[in-house]
Amino acid sequence: MRPLLPLTRFGFLALFAATALACAAQPATLNDERAAEQPAETAADILPQIVEARKSMRRYGVAQASPKPAGAVRLVTYNIENLFDDVDDPTLSGKDEDIDDLKPFHQRAAVAEAIHTIDPDILCMQEVESLEALEWFRDEFLSDMGYKYIVSLDAGNSRGIENAVLSRYPLSEGTVWVGAALGGVHPALYGDKPNYEAGKPLVFRRSPLLVDVTLPSVEGRDDWTLSLFVEHHKSGRYNSYWREAEARKIVSLAKEVTDAHPGRAVVVLGDFNAQSADESVQIYLENGFHDLFADREDEGPAIMTHESNRRIDLMLANDAAMAHLLVDQAFVFGTAARPAEIDWRDLDTFMGYASDHYPVVVDVVPSVD
Repeated sequence: MRPLLPLTRFGFLALFAATALACAAQPATLNDERAAEQPAETAADILPQIVEARKSMRRYGVAQASPKPAGAVRLVTYNIENLFDDVDDPTLSGKDEDIDDLKPFHQRAAVAEAIHTIDPDILCMQEVESLEALEWFRDEFLSDMGYKYIVSLDAGNSRGIENAVLSRYPLSEGTVWVGAALGGVHPALYGDKPNYEAGKPLVFRRSPLLVDVTLPSVEGRDDWTLSLFVEHHKSGRYNSYWREAEARKIVSLAKEVTDAHPGRAVVVLGDFNAQSADESVQIYLENGFHDLFADREDEGPAIMTHESNRRIDLMLANDAAMAHLLVDQAFVFGTAARPAEIDWRDLDTFMGYASDHYPVVVDVVPSVD
C-alpha cells in the first residue's frame, strides 16, 4: 500500500518550525543507504531530515523562498527527475523498461517539501512518467495544495517521460507535437564518432506542451490568458544541432499563438539543457523572448539550476508576458545537493535529495496599467 501524507500544508509548515532545532542536532548523512532504500511509514517521519539536508547541503539557489506578493500568481518550473510510479508500463521495454524506475519515497517527499515551501500556483514539471503517475504524486503528497487542474500528455519520448502542469487556475486541455518534423536531418558525426541517427529526419525528442492558463484580473477588468510552452530540450554534449532545431520550431509555434491572439503573453519554460549563451537559447532571444535572469549572471551559485553548476532551467518571456512578471524578484530555490567532490555515479541518492535540478520561481501580477 502506498503511504499517504497525513499533514495539511499548514501542518507541514508548523512541523518545519517545531523541528528546526531538533533536526540541527541530527544532520542527514550521505551513506545511510538503509534510510534511502527503506521509506518511513509517512513523510512526517523523515521531514526533519529532509529540511536539515536542504539547509545544510544546499549548494545552489537561495535558502529561503520569498513571500508571494498579495494578489500575485506564483509560476514555477521544476524538473523533478524521473517521477515514475510502481506500475509497470507495458509499452516500455529493453533499456527503457520502467519496472524498477519508481522514484524513491524519500525523494518524492523531498520534492513535495520544496513545493510546499515555494507554494506555486502554477507548477510546470519535466520528467513525469504519465498523467496517472502525476495524479498519484499529487494525491500522495500535495492533496492540500489546491491543484484542481492537471495536464500531462505523451511527449513521444522513448523513456516515457512527459512535460506536465499542476495549477490552481483553469488550464486548457494542452497541445503536443509528438514526432513533429523540425527540418533537416541528423549529421553523420556525433562529436568525432559515427552518429547512429545519421540521415534520419530531425523531430522533437520530447514534444513541448502548450497550455493556456486563465488568470484573474483586477476588479473591473476581464480575466486574461497566459500561454505556457513547457519544454525539455534534447540533452547531450553533441546534440546542440538538435536543440537548435527544436528551438526554431518552438519559436514558430509561439508565433502561431501570438498571430492568432495578438498581444498574448507567452512564456517558454523548462529544462533547456543549454545555458543562456548557447545558440539554442540565443534563437529564442533573437526572436523576441527575454531571459528573466539576463541581468543577474554575476549572482553565480544563487541562480544555478542544476547540480552541475549550470543554469539550464530557464524562463523566457515575450514582451506581453514581461509586463506581468516581477522579474527582479524571481529566484531559484535551493534543495540538497551532493558535495562538489562527489560524482552522482558514486552517490545515486541520499536522505533529503529531491532532484538534480532546482525550481525556478517568478511571480505574475494579474494585470498591467
